[in-house]
Amino acid sequence: MDKADFVVVANRLPVDRTVGADGEDAWRRSPGGLVTALEPVMQKADGAWVGWTGQPDVELEPFEFEGTLLVPVRLSAEDIELYYEGFSNDTIWPLYHDVIAEPRYSRVWWDAYVRVNRRFAEAAAEAASDGATVWVQDYQLQLVPRMLRNLRPDLVIGYFHHIPFPAYGLYSQLPWRRQVLEGLLGADVIGFQRVADAGNFARAVRRQLRYDTKASGIAVPNSDGTTRRALAKAFPISIDASSYIELARREDVQARARQIRESLGNPSRIFLGVDRLDYTKGIRHRLKAYGELLTEGKLSVQDVTLVQVASPSRERVAAYVQLRDEIELTVGRIDGDFDTMGHTAIRYLHQAYPREEMVALFLAADVMLVTALRDGMNLVAKEYVASRIDNRGVLILSEFAGAADELGTAVRVNPHDIEGLKEAMMRAVEMTPGEQGRRMRAARRRVLEHSVEDWSREFLAALAEFHHGRSA
Repeated sequence: MDKADFVVVANRLPVDRTVGADGEDAWRRSPGGLVTALEPVMQKADGAWVGWTGQPDVELEPFEFEGTLLVPVRLSAEDIELYYEGFSNDTIWPLYHDVIAEPRYSRVWWDAYVRVNRRFAEAAAEAASDGATVWVQDYQLQLVPRMLRNLRPDLVIGYFHHIPFPAYGLYSQLPWRRQVLEGLLGADVIGFQRVADAGNFARAVRRQLRYDTKASGIAVPNSDGTTRRALAKAFPISIDASSYIELARREDVQARARQIRESLGNPSRIFLGVDRLDYTKGIRHRLKAYGELLTEGKLSVQDVTLVQVASPSRERVAAYVQLRDEIELTVGRIDGDFDTMGHTAIRYLHQAYPREEMVALFLAADVMLVTALRDGMNLVAKEYVASRIDNRGVLILSEFAGAADELGTAVRVNPHDIEGLKEAMMRAVEMTPGEQGRRMRAARRRVLEHSVEDWSREFLAALAEFHHGRSA
C-alpha cells in the first residue's frame, strides 16, 4: 500500500457503497457534514482517509477514489452494536450533551470501544509515511491519538472534537474518564468547537490527571520521564458558503422555493426546522411552543406553517425510537387540532433531502428555528444564512449551539424557556424587512469571512506550528 503524508482518520469513509445499473459495486461521495468539511483539504493533499465502509463484515483492500486513498476498516455486526451504537452513541453522546438523555455505562461496550479504536490506530499507522500528519476526527475515536503515538512516535497528530465537551461535574461520571483524557492527549493539538469546550477539557485534565495546563499548552509526561506539550484550543468549524450561494442563485432552485410556498398554501410566514432526529436538537420544545401559539390564537394556520425536516438517525438505539414516537404523536395532535382542508399546521418530513432541495427550503422559509438543547456547532444555522442571498429571513438560534458564539445578530433563545421561545417566534413573524436585512447582512458577513477551508487551514497551521515549536 502506498504511504500518505496526510491521513484523516474518521469513523466513516467519505463514500457510500451502491450497486450500479450493471449490478457492479460503485462508490459515491457521502453527503455528511464531516465529508463536506474535509473535502477541500483532501482535494489539495495527496492523502489517505481511514474509516469504516458503513456496512458490517465488509473486508476490502485500500482503493483510490477521486484522488484520495481510502483505507477501509472492517467492523463486524457486533462491533457496530457495542462500539458504535453502544459506547459511542449510548454512553459518550448523551454524556457529552449535558445528559439530556441518561448515559449507559457498560464494560462490554468499553472493551469494544478500546478494541475498535486500536484497529483504527493500526490502520492509520500503516497508511502514514515517515513524519506524516494524521488528523483524527471526533468522539468515536478518542483513544486513537495515544495509541497512534505509541505505535508511531514520528507522526504529527491532530484531533478535532466535533461535539461539545462537558463540564467536569458531568464528565467525571465516566468510569473511564482518565483513559479517555490520556487518549486525547496523544495528539499534539486537540481542537474544539467553542472556547468553553476547550476550557472544560483543560479543567478535566487538571482535576483528573493533575497535569499543568496553561495557554501555551498542557504538559504531558512521556514514558521516558520527559515532558511534551499538547495544545487544547477552539477552532469553530464552518461551511463551504460559496456552494450554498451558487445554489441559491440558480433559477431552478428559486423556482422550487416558490413551488414549496405554493404547495403549502402560500402562507404569509413559513417556519423551518432541519435536524437529525435527535433528542439534543430541541424539536419537542419548538413543537410545544408552536402548538401553544396556535392554541392561544397568536398564530393561525391560514397565515403560518411549520415545516419540520427530521432526517432518520440511529434508529436501532432505544432513545431515538422513543423520541420519534413522541414527536410524531405531537405532530399528529397539533395537525388534528388545527389543520383545515387548505392549510396544515405542521408539514413533517422524516427523510433526508439533497442539498438543492435544502437550499430551496431555506429560500422558502421566513424563519429558521435552530433550538438545540446542546450542539457542538450546528451548521444548518450557517447554511441558512449563506443561502439567504436576498438578506431576508430570521434565524432563531439557541444559545447552547456553538454557532451562537459567531452569529451574534440571530435572535438568541434558551430553548428550555418555552415562553421565551414563543416570544422569539412572534418577534420573528413581526420583524420588519429593514431589521431582517441588518441582522442577516451581519450574519452572512461572518459566514462568508470564515469558511470551512479557513477552519481546516487554521487547524493544520496551528498543528504544524505547535509541533515545530515542541520539537525545536
